[in-house]
Amino acid sequence: MNRGSQGRVLPAALAWIPVWQRNLLVWRKMAAASLLGQFGEPFLYLIALGYGLGGLVGQIEGMPYVLFLASGIVCSSAMFTASFEGMYSAFTRMTVQGTWPAMLATPLTIRDIVIGEAVWAATKGVFSATCILVVAAIMGIVEHWSALAAIPIAFAVALCFASIALVVTALASSYDTFLFYTTLGVTPMMMLGGVFFPLQRMPELVQTGAQLLPLTHGVALARPLVTGDTPASLLMAAGGGIGIIAAYTVASLYLAVALSKRRLGR
Repeated sequence: MNRGSQGRVLPAALAWIPVWQRNLLVWRKMAAASLLGQFGEPFLYLIALGYGLGGLVGQIEGMPYVLFLASGIVCSSAMFTASFEGMYSAFTRMTVQGTWPAMLATPLTIRDIVIGEAVWAATKGVFSATCILVVAAIMGIVEHWSALAAIPIAFAVALCFASIALVVTALASSYDTFLFYTTLGVTPMMMLGGVFFPLQRMPELVQTGAQLLPLTHGVALARPLVTGDTPASLLMAAGGGIGIIAAYTVASLYLAVALSKRRLGR
């Protein structure tokens, strides 16, 4: 058992909480600048693509393109934020700052640190997704209260990609390594995950491949909630989507812990 920030003894299943708390306390010092960027970026996306490109596209799947876009970037933003936190920030703490080795001098284990880092990265992903919903609501794009239910979906997506990012971090030799995963993994998933256009317009082989990607299922789950679509649409999307996201998360966390143990000699 470990102790939390208030000195309380934590059960083994919650031993990652001090890692999450530590990262939160550090982030609070730069929270204003971070949140400003998270509010500004979706505003530019929705103005430039939603209204600019949307003026040419018109409606997609019976809704304005700007709403279609907003319901997609809720999950893609969570993916990007969690991925970058799980790679660049976690790598810095593991190697440059030596935070991970310092934490291992306490009763914390590699498992506690990896899970704490994953949950923290997912938390930042939720911050980003929530900022998009707030901006979209202020702009009058999102009008349904059901959009709030998309926040847990964004957390699941963010936790999934944070776990994958920590696998990459455990294998990375330098910051340059992350460019490979970003270019060959994150960006293609964003383009083929149903964020910017319906997958039904893609070749069948691409559609089949996209169904194996976690972001595709996250977008399919979040979109009906953000747009206020019928419950039937959500139920159809939820069929195997939740299971696929969960499978990626569990497998990636297990692999990240194993690889981090090997890297740090624990």
